Amino acid sequence: MTALSSGKLVNLVRLADAAGRFKMLAIDQRDSLRKALGNATGRAADQVTYDDMAATKTLITEVLSPYATATLVDPVYGLPRAVNVIPGDVGLLAATEETGYDRGGPAGKERKSRLIDGWSVAKAKRAGANAVKLLIYYNPEASSEVRAHQQQLVRRVGEDCVREDIPFLLELVTYPIAEPSADTPEFARRRPQHTIESAREFSKDEYRVDILKLEFPGDLKYAREFCAGAFDGKERPAVYNVAQVKGFCRELNEVSRRPWVILSGGVDIKEFLANLELALDGGASGFLCGRAIWKDVIAKYPDRDAMRAFLGADGVYNFLRANATAERARPWFSHPRFGGGDKVRLPEGDESWYREYAEGVRVGSS
Repeated sequence: MTALSSGKLVNLVRLADAAGRFKMLAIDQRDSLRKALGNATGRAADQVTYDDMAATKTLITEVLSPYATATLVDPVYGLPRAVNVIPGDVGLLAATEETGYDRGGPAGKERKSRLIDGWSVAKAKRAGANAVKLLIYYNPEASSEVRAHQQQLVRRVGEDCVREDIPFLLELVTYPIAEPSADTPEFARRRPQHTIESAREFSKDEYRVDILKLEFPGDLKYAREFCAGAFDGKERPAVYNVAQVKGFCRELNEVSRRPWVILSGGVDIKEFLANLELALDGGASGFLCGRAIWKDVIAKYPDRDAMRAFLGADGVYNFLRANATAERARPWFSHPRFGGGDKVRLPEGDESWYREYAEGVRVGSS
């Protein structure tokens, strides 16, 4: 049996559906959304105002959150208004990382994440979050100094989450260093092992992670069955086939010693649904998806009525398709770490457990 603290257990249950499957909406994007809104209106990104960002996020959250088990927001533009539009039975996750990254490494091509200044795990909990999310960029081939920086950042947030007794969701995103870009056959070949090795590293107990949010371990646009332009009309060379990609998913599941969900990475909905099916077959417990579901609404900006209509039709349809696919996800409590819902329990206690509870929730506790 695996013991979970009361705060961790109650909030993990809140993030999932009754069967333990995660069907979560992400609307925590900042710089990428600001750039997209600027492009939609012919403005520079720095001309997109706070209200532009906050109003767009609020609209997406209001229309789509009712179809999610939980919604991920950022504290800068999203959370202040999200609490008014997210249904009471939908969980709330709050991001902790600053948008973007600092450059590092010998050639300045490596990435260092940083936390939002003036924000913390404790503040997220007080603001009503059921979990916190940290996104870090991680390339296992990066310099030891950059990898150590990223690892220490994860440890810090993990320790804070134990201290505050709130679930910790870690998002891992890889990136090219030696390759010319992420959309190249060279990087497509490296992506599976980057994803697998990152999950292996951050599954270690020292990081205190509860849920891993992972990239798809491959790029189906470079799979033999799809490389003729099945998703975006662009032909690419084949670097592996679907059978090999299924193997990557199984290996990812084997090294992930925490329940894991798949992210969309901004791909189109057709590709995301294909990724999701393969990830679920590999052992994923659902998804935390944003742009694949709602990104096409940005073309309608700033016409709020047109945006609402699009979200209510296409956006909801995309979400319902993802939800239907995730019906066969492995419940989070059925992950080998837990072994089944009947085996997840609070630490044993007696009639005085509540006196010791605050002391028991500390860094290093189970």
